Amino acid sequence: MNGLVIKSTGSWYIVMAQNGDIYNCRIKGKFRQTISKLTNPVAVGDMVVFELEEKELKQGIIHKIEERKNYLIRRSNKLSSQFQIIASNLDYIILLATIARPRTTTIFIDRILLAAEAYQIPVIIVFNKKDIYTSEENMVLKEYQMLYESIGYEVLVISAFDEIDLELLKRPIKGKISLITGHSGVGKSTLMNQLNPLLSLKTGVLSKYHERGTHNTTFAEMHKVLDDTYIIDTPGIKDFGVVEFEKDNISMYFRDIRKFAGYCKFNNCSHVDEPGCMVLEAVRNNELALSRYQSFLNIVLSLQK
Repeated sequence: MNGLVIKSTGSWYIVMAQNGDIYNCRIKGKFRQTISKLTNPVAVGDMVVFELEEKELKQGIIHKIEERKNYLIRRSNKLSSQFQIIASNLDYIILLATIARPRTTTIFIDRILLAAEAYQIPVIIVFNKKDIYTSEENMVLKEYQMLYESIGYEVLVISAFDEIDLELLKRPIKGKISLITGHSGVGKSTLMNQLNPLLSLKTGVLSKYHERGTHNTTFAEMHKVLDDTYIIDTPGIKDFGVVEFEKDNISMYFRDIRKFAGYCKFNNCSHVDEPGCMVLEAVRNNELALSRYQSFLNIVLSLQK
C-alpha cells in the first residue's frame, strides 16, 4: 500500500493511505540514508510503501520511502553532530514571525530563507500579532516588510484572529502541503486553530520575564486545515542550524547578495574583508541591507567553527 506520513513520534509513524484510512506503522530493518548521521529515517511528508501487519489493529510496516522532492533539515540540538529532517515534500514554508512578544530576529528569518532557497521551497513570510504592536514596533514591522518584499519574498502582515487576514493566507496555500515554522510563542497553534477550529490545538502563554513561548507541539504533525490543504506543525525552533552547506556557497542562497557577488574582483571572494568586494561596497552604499549582510556573516562564521 502507498501512503503519506502525517505524524512521527520517533518509533511509530502515522500513515494516511490513498483512500484516507489511517495506519500506525513502524519501520523494519535499516533504510539506506542519503544524509549521514541522520536520526530519523522517516519524516512527516514522506510518501512511503507499507504492508499491513495487523489488519484489525490497522498496523503496518514501512518498507520503502519514495524519493523526496525536497526537505528541511536541522541539527538534533545545538551541539550535536547528528541531524534531523523536520519535514519533506513541501509546497510552501509559512515562516511565522513577530516583531515583539516574542521578537523574531532577522538572523532566524534569514536562516530559514537560506535553507528554503537551497532546497527550492517557496516561502511566505507572515508577520503575526499586528493588533498588539506599538507605533514604534509598527515602524520596525514596515521596515521588515519592505526589506523582504524588495528581495522578492511574499510577505503578509496579519492578526491570527482577523478573518480577512486569514483569507490572504488561505489563497496561496489552498490545495498544498505547507510547513509552518517559527519561534515558540509567535502563534502557530492559534493560527492553525483559526484556519480549522476543529483542530483545537493546545496554545500557551508567554513567559512574562523572557517574553518567550513554551513548546506546545511535541512532534511534527500534518493537519488538514482546508479541503486538500495541509499544514505541518513543528515544535518551536529556537535555533535553526545550517546543515549541509559550505561557507563558500552561502552567498548563492542570499538573493540580494548573489546579484553583487558576481562582480567581485576575485572569483573566490569570501565577501568578508577582501579588496574589490562588491558585496561590501553595496553595504557601504546602502544598496544591501546591513541586517542581511550581518546574517550572511553570522552564518559564514558559524561554519568555520
